[in-house]
Amino acid sequence: MDAKDREIFSNLTIFPPVFVRLDGRAFHRLARALDLKKPFDPAFCANMRSVCRYLLTESGLTPAFAYTFSDEISLYFKTLPFSGRVEKIDSVTAAVAASKLTIELGCANPLAFDARTIPATEEFAVEYLISRQHEAWRNHINAYCQSALVSEGMSAREAAAALRGLQSEAMHEMMFERGVNLAATPAWQRRGTLLYREECTKEGYNPLTGETVQTARTCIREPEETPLFSTEEGTALIRSLTGA
Repeated sequence: MDAKDREIFSNLTIFPPVFVRLDGRAFHRLARALDLKKPFDPAFCANMRSVCRYLLTESGLTPAFAYTFSDEISLYFKTLPFSGRVEKIDSVTAAVAASKLTIELGCANPLAFDARTIPATEEFAVEYLISRQHEAWRNHINAYCQSALVSEGMSAREAAAALRGLQSEAMHEMMFERGVNLAATPAWQRRGTLLYREECTKEGYNPLTGETVQTARTCIREPEETPLFSTEEGTALIRSLTGA
């Protein structure tokens, strides 16, 4: 029997559209090793956005857009590489992201993402991104509260135990008592960041004619404040990107 016949998932394929979600593996150790700022490190966030831009423009994987927060990236594919082979899509996407982030961070130790493919529809894309943005908000609240308790003398484990089971309203009030309004923190911390392709016009120079010319290019849009996907504005943006 050929060894290829024993590859249990190599021929599993899927049809677009799909999301591929990447999650950093053991990034809490990475945060300690790099001494990242708590509760959020702006430089690390910028590195994650650079990974997204690379995946959108230079990876050869051609996702339509990316949404990122913390150590997570969700990619939406209207067309699929590798003839839709799930195993290859997951493994290559995770490998490219890990390699690019390693370069961005100048990290001497290996990094890894895990990946999962999520069958989607254009309608489901709205529901999915709303749920991930809710998770970004929960992550944001927890990060601030945990950081505050640790700075007051608790261990990370003690802080996690103290926060376990607390409702978001109680955690919000906890930080307000410490002088932090979680609703007024930077938008990228609360809502994550959406990056997507958009056609734009750039001015160039034609050396043959000596004329200034306008050329159409694909640019990456990265709104300074990602809208709430649950609002009319946010839903309309997602629909425009998915074609729904």
